[in-house]
Amino acid sequence: MFFYLSKIFGFFIQPLNLALFLLLFGIVALFLGRKRVSLAVSCSAFLILALGVWTSLGALMLNPLEERFQRPALPERIDGIVLLGGGLEGGINLVRGGYELNAGGDRLVETAVLARRFPDARIVVSGGTGTLILDGEGDADTAPRLLSALGVAPERLVLENKSRNTYENAQFTKAMVSPKPGETWLLVTSAFHMPRSMALFRKADFAVLPWPADYRTSGAEGIGFARDNPLDSLRNLTTAIREWVGLLAYWISGRIETPFPGPA
Repeated sequence: MFFYLSKIFGFFIQPLNLALFLLLFGIVALFLGRKRVSLAVSCSAFLILALGVWTSLGALMLNPLEERFQRPALPERIDGIVLLGGGLEGGINLVRGGYELNAGGDRLVETAVLARRFPDARIVVSGGTGTLILDGEGDADTAPRLLSALGVAPERLVLENKSRNTYENAQFTKAMVSPKPGETWLLVTSAFHMPRSMALFRKADFAVLPWPADYRTSGAEGIGFARDNPLDSLRNLTTAIREWVGLLAYWISGRIETPFPGPA
């Protein structure tokens, strides 16, 4: 139930979707003769889009998440690397059989780099199909094609393709690999997603070191007009809202211990 509610709620709180629903409500209110209501919701829709497209709001909301966990100094030996899904275009890859990357594809490239640096480490790819409507290929099914093409031996890969969200990533991955005391594991995911991911792996009693990738902000953004292109600015706001709401929901439901997890 949590999975379905999160997907439905997440759809409606996306700035673009929310603005469109407000505009629709405004049109209906206008036809019903409620001009003041129509004007109010229409202005609200404009404000949401203007803040998302023309200002740095999205980057300012995203940056604290990205800065929360820094890359540590790595020991000489790494026993395993856990790559969380979300960097591949599942719908396209299901049809075309390739390995098309999306905006989060940096995490796969970073995993391939780490795999070459630590040739004895196991590589776990955790990610099934996490959509309600669209058919797609899970990252754990697609990633072997890409990682093999980048030089990672297939026998090193451990594939977890049942998880639909980060909570299941942590639970299913631990059950599959059974990490032993004293082993050192890295967790690779997008920097903005690292606080929630680390908290969930801690809750699953799976000790991992954070290795954030796929940064969306420079940290130099100030309050004011966006310096990025409008679509990227809106995408940043959408991602930030989804992640902050996700942290709050996971905390309220007891899946993580704090609403803003940080380094131990």
